[in-house]
Amino acid sequence: MRADRLVSLVLLLRQRGRLSAATLARELEVSTRTVLRDIDALSAAGVPVYAERGRHGGFALLPGFRTELTGLSHDEALALLVAGSRRGAQVFGLGSALASAVLKVVDALPDGYRDTAAGAARRLLIDPETDLLARRTDADEVPDAVVTEVRKAVFGGHRLRIRYAAVDQAPRWRTVDPIGLVTVRGQGYLLATRSGEDRTYRLARVLAAEELDEPARRPDRVDLDQAWRDRSTRFRTGGDQVAVLVRVDPARREELVATALAVQAEEIGEDGWLRLDVTFQDARHAEWALWQLATQAEALAPRWLRTSLRDRAAAVATRYEAAQPNMPTW
Repeated sequence: MRADRLVSLVLLLRQRGRLSAATLARELEVSTRTVLRDIDALSAAGVPVYAERGRHGGFALLPGFRTELTGLSHDEALALLVAGSRRGAQVFGLGSALASAVLKVVDALPDGYRDTAAGAARRLLIDPETDLLARRTDADEVPDAVVTEVRKAVFGGHRLRIRYAAVDQAPRWRTVDPIGLVTVRGQGYLLATRSGEDRTYRLARVLAAEELDEPARRPDRVDLDQAWRDRSTRFRTGGDQVAVLVRVDPARREELVATALAVQAEEIGEDGWLRLDVTFQDARHAEWALWQLATQAEALAPRWLRTSLRDRAAAVATRYEAAQPNMPTW
């Protein structure tokens, strides 16, 4: 516990500069006497912490002092910053850098800590490739050459030329001003502007990319989280969206909601099933989502969706009613 506290004390001084003993005690949830003893211990260990007297005095580290892991490359350090999502590192082309960085971190640990950490890590499984129903949740696969060029343009603040294959369109080249990268459930997206208009590109659809020398036309600072929320809102409220009234078994509610863009209303029917007003991206999305739920969901409206699902089910039933030629019977 004390070792953790000493590290926290050093990090507080590194990040916030001079702090009083009272402030350190409050942050670390210990007494000021304990803080003074910890300061003495750090000094004895060679950490250059010193005291400044006076009304606005406190403790500080000598300028330029820092604790650091040696040997980390830029990509390895970046991979550690996105290590909260292993799939995020893979989508952004940082999977190998993450593995290399982890090896260096483990190597830098004291022997006792290394053994303990390795044992603990074997007890944790984060974001596996399949869920309990054995459904795969593979991340998008983006060629290294493509994601490297995209990353360089995003971080370097340069314009980017991409060959993009939009849905139901022939691939074509376009020049964009990159804003940032986002990963959602293993899928990577490039947020950019094109001719001053917001654009969102799925990385898996970028067939080729080239960082240009020309500076990107973008603000110096960006709230990427807010930018993503804004674009998500526009996506949900635009296009050829379809509103559907659905009757669904409560056991399958979450599966239905997970595929919909939004739930506008919900109530419990007399039969115990739920009735939801949900919005889908388009007609194809609505039919696909309802088809996955088989007989545990029913589209009550619109009429065209009921007809489409009925015709699809009838076609499947007809196919399986017909005897297979030259096939043995059991």
